[in-house]
Amino acid sequence: MKKLSRVLGILGISALIFTGCNQGENTTQGAAQDNNGDNGVNMSNLKIAYINTDSVIQNYDYFKEKSEEISEKGKRYESELSNRAKGFEQEVSNFQQSAQNMTMNQARAKEEELMKKERNLVSYRDNLMKELSADENQLYNEVYDKIQVYLKEYAKENDLEMILSYTRGGGVWYANEALDVTQSVIEGINENYASKENKSSGESTEKEESKEK
Repeated sequence: MKKLSRVLGILGISALIFTGCNQGENTTQGAAQDNNGDNGVNMSNLKIAYINTDSVIQNYDYFKEKSEEISEKGKRYESELSNRAKGFEQEVSNFQQSAQNMTMNQARAKEEELMKKERNLVSYRDNLMKELSADENQLYNEVYDKIQVYLKEYAKENDLEMILSYTRGGGVWYANEALDVTQSVIEGINENYASKENKSSGESTEKEESKEK
């Protein structure tokens, strides 16, 4: 899986926030009022939390389910590719054993046929890898979007102005553990997902029962 490195697009903003807060303590009351901005957020009372992005994604039930589907798909492709490769290897072996009984033109034609099959096999393998990679990229994009949507709701419910993304090597080098809401977000987003899945399942059942009637 790709390295997780972006959620909410605010990784590097924490340093600016904390710098602004420190400067605000040394300025006059009038300057502090200027820092409030048009959105009415008082920088000195800014309510911030953070999540461990990797942990949220890896423990998100939607991500785990879809990752398993991609993994199973990869196993099927691997098995199919392996069977094709074995068939090709057997064909090459047969040619090597019977080449001495062929004319020069027959041998040359068979070699060209085998080289074409080899190119096709390599192309087939590359296409499978591209498809799986595209599936992974799409999944991550979907997960980022779902997490961002949920965090907006979470921030409103918990009166937060900002939720930072903490990842190793990211823009946040230190944060007080009291600001860590990772577990709370994991529990909440999974409850949200389960609720939507149950609702969707119930609607599907009602449609099936309606058709039977």
